[in-house]
Amino acid sequence: MAHKAYVRLRHGHDRERPAATAWATGQAQDLHAWGRRIDDALWSRAEAFALSLTRSAEPGVRRLAAAGVRLGGPGGIELLHFLTLALRPRVVVETGVAAGWSTAAVLDAMRANMMGHLYSSDFPCFRLPDAERHIGHVVPERLKDRWTLHTRGDRRNLGEILHPTMRVDLVHYDSDKTRSGREFFLDRVAPHLTDEHVLVMDDIQDNLVFREYARSQPFHRVFAYQGKFIGVTGPGLCALERGGAISTAASV
Repeated sequence: MAHKAYVRLRHGHDRERPAATAWATGQAQDLHAWGRRIDDALWSRAEAFALSLTRSAEPGVRRLAAAGVRLGGPGGIELLHFLTLALRPRVVVETGVAAGWSTAAVLDAMRANMMGHLYSSDFPCFRLPDAERHIGHVVPERLKDRWTLHTRGDRRNLGEILHPTMRVDLVHYDSDKTRSGREFFLDRVAPHLTDEHVLVMDDIQDNLVFREYARSQPFHRVFAYQGKFIGVTGPGLCALERGGAISTAASV
């Protein structure tokens, strides 16, 4: 927390937002139209999952909200569920768990695939009492056997998760939104990415890091979602758009 506060004071947090927002706006396309175009049946499954999880988790979310615990909503979980079903990753790494919406999306798809393991990095919200017990509170117990959670912050957690032989197929970044936080993560995970990986980054309108990273990749997509933007890139995205989801859908 001290590091994040220093970076924001020293370098600013919103300085790049106008340019990043303008770029993302110009690149953005409709997420649901994209998913239906890639594989309508698989996307329908992802939408059905998102609706089911939102409904089943709603009573617990309301109870926590009444107690002053608000950890954010289910942003873009259809995309993560869809990508996990389509790509059938063996290893997924995510940063930023909070309530666990994205965590549940990946784990449910892994259960359908009957393969894969999710490694998550988070840091308890220091403003909440006994905050660690709230991490992932929407994740059903039946899905947790494929999940390893680390809660000491990205800079410590990634050292434990990304051991020398680790190879990562799917990445979801949703933690420290500062430039330094994103750059640290991209540098740290790069040696561990497989040749067919896909990387998803939330809130790319906050700064220009995703734009700069996407320029080094052969292909990328930007999706508008609830007033924000999600970036997706990596060589696996090219394969997916060439028909990868269609070929894997029959086997899930």
